[in-house]
Amino acid sequence: MSVRTTRFVETTPGVRLWTETRGPADGTPLLLVMGAQASGLGWPEGLVERLAAHHRVIRYDHRDTGRSSWTFDQDPYRVTDLAEDVVAVLDGLGVERAHLVGMSLGGMLTQLVLADHPDRVLSATVFGTTALSTADLVHPDGTRTPADRLPGIDPRLLEEWARPVEDLGEEAELDRRVRHWELLHGDGLPFDAEYFRALEREIIEHTGSYLPGTAHGRADHSGMLRTEALAANRVPTLVVSAPADPVFPPPHPQFLAQAIGGARLAEVPGLGHSLPPEVHGPLAEVILSHTTAR
Repeated sequence: MSVRTTRFVETTPGVRLWTETRGPADGTPLLLVMGAQASGLGWPEGLVERLAAHHRVIRYDHRDTGRSSWTFDQDPYRVTDLAEDVVAVLDGLGVERAHLVGMSLGGMLTQLVLADHPDRVLSATVFGTTALSTADLVHPDGTRTPADRLPGIDPRLLEEWARPVEDLGEEAELDRRVRHWELLHGDGLPFDAEYFRALEREIIEHTGSYLPGTAHGRADHSGMLRTEALAANRVPTLVVSAPADPVFPPPHPQFLAQAIGGARLAEVPGLGHSLPPEVHGPLAEVILSHTTAR
């Protein structure tokens, strides 16, 4: 029987995170870890429902997103604290070990948990991210590319991120978010602006405000490298290659798969740095082929 519940989990004094759990009550837990400034609703219903047919799926709002505590301006934190929140969510829900699926910054947080708390992870799936490693990428011909020489972020996104965000009302904010999604989407699949506008309307309603958050970009990003620990990883790990990703384009997925010990690589054609309906089925399929094999 599928059960859907929401509750708040306290991670540290004064910080409460909104969580949602769905799927079979006795299903193996699978925790979804979203990217920077993205609430748990960034994991779309079409994907969550497919995963919840096989797992007890948990999604949650990071600090300073959605219905969770917005505390950064009063009490700044580090990005590594967001990784400890992943473990705190498991603790708060009474979950000893879970499959982790992380996208973008969530993929980095998943790597931090892999490195620092491997005993809490049944398996890991990461995509739309890069390795927290200083190792070189080794090409098939034996040549090497240093980690800091891998392809950078699409200049169009950098230009968008450099623009000041003004409060011009909810509809203007929706316009800005849709424009941002179009850039993140990449060129692999047609872009459906109305789908992403509806998604963002749902997120605004969930949050109770249309004002965007900026905390994760301002948080201290130091102390995130885990080169040796990732190389020594023994947790089954899947890297999903997103060939149209404008943030971490290929060969970042290949770099990630090499940097994490024992990781294997699978591709979802057309996948960029967004989750449109066209990828829900293929992405769920590769995730489930990994998690249900455990």
